[in-house]
Amino acid sequence: MSRAGGAQALFWLALAFAVTMALLPHPPATPLDRLGDKAEHMLAFATLALLATQAFPRAPLFRIAERLSFAGALIEVLQAIPALHRDCDIRDWIADTLAITAVLTVAALGRRAATRRDLDAP
Repeated sequence: MSRAGGAQALFWLALAFAVTMALLPHPPATPLDRLGDKAEHMLAFATLALLATQAFPRAPLFRIAERLSFAGALIEVLQAIPALHRDCDIRDWIADTLAITAVLTVAALGRRAATRRDLDAP
């Protein structure tokens, strides 16, 4: 399996884990629970954004941001299903999107620096 293939597998596994944990009616307790709900959201989506940059290195960062933000919004909509006993909260989606934006801003700076190095190479 190529490096990108391994990174893609890891990304999809992480996304499946995040969605599963978000939609379980009673998710198991984790050590991260003490950080609070918004911090958990931000950590999950920052991780997904970082994994996405490695899994899809040629993808435009805006496209990655758009799709991950949509996934966060979709999770919130699904959490509104009464049978799940979860809370739909737009602030969770905002936290997701802020974390995605922060990670992808750093990735953009890294891509720009790499491009400059390549242009400056003899």
